[in-house]
Amino acid sequence: MLESLTKQIPLISNCKEIVQITKGFSFDEKFLIHTHDDNKKLLLRLFDLEDFESKKKEYSILAIMKDYNVICSEPISIGVLKNRGYLITSYLDGKDAEEEIPKYSYQEQYNIGVEAAKELKKMHQYPAPDNESSWYIRKVKKHKNYMEAYLKCGIKVKNDQKIMNFIEENIHLMKDRPNLFQHDDFTLGNIIVNNKEFAGIIDFGRYDWGDPIHEFLKIGIFSREVSIPFSIGQIRGYFNNNDPNENFWRLYSLYLAMCVFSTIIWTLKAIPDSLNDMLDKVYMFLDDHDYFDKLKPNWYI
Repeated sequence: MLESLTKQIPLISNCKEIVQITKGFSFDEKFLIHTHDDNKKLLLRLFDLEDFESKKKEYSILAIMKDYNVICSEPISIGVLKNRGYLITSYLDGKDAEEEIPKYSYQEQYNIGVEAAKELKKMHQYPAPDNESSWYIRKVKKHKNYMEAYLKCGIKVKNDQKIMNFIEENIHLMKDRPNLFQHDDFTLGNIIVNNKEFAGIIDFGRYDWGDPIHEFLKIGIFSREVSIPFSIGQIRGYFNNNDPNENFWRLYSLYLAMCVFSTIIWTLKAIPDSLNDMLDKVYMFLDDHDYFDKLKPNWYI
């Protein structure tokens, strides 16, 4: 198959080596391409043709991110083979921060969080298209759909009515929030580190538009479990090495509260065998906030 790829894609026809990458949750087939050009590396992704339009959008987003000087892969080529689509980007040298960062010192983890936040702020300069409806309208609609599904699904979260009440008391805060680019999967698994330093962001395929504070809920669900220093660094780094105000924490808590119900429904549909693991994460962040009696989580010191 690899020989067939080099024949079909002229850009990699003269490469030194092709190595398949098996790590990650993507349905794409991924390959690391070693070229003859000063050991320059490329990333090749193969995908189903039905995904071609979404991949074209991702390709254009990467080009725009480079315009904003975001440290990420550079888009190089996109096209169609006989029965698959392909996307080629530059390759970010380094390792997955989710695996690597626990080996680092507190200060090194914190510093990577600060640097990651700087890239997040660059991304958040990019406004949503004019034809994109407001964040409030879209988010409220999604939430209502998730709530209807939750109430029918048979799974019950402890103190769910208390969580619902918290959402209803605060949901108005989403009105008039900015409608900006969201990476929407800004986790340690999508951050590359190299020599104990931040090296870039990957996986823009789930991008969305909306409130930039919504990006931070992934800290409460995923990042804080791996590295609290990174998580604190990301938050403080985003606010120029200062602690955020109460408005940030209230919106952050609101989005986490809404995520209780969306997480359950998404997991039941997408990865039902992982429901117990995801419920553990839900109860972790509920405990972090004492079921939203606290806006600022217990781990933020």
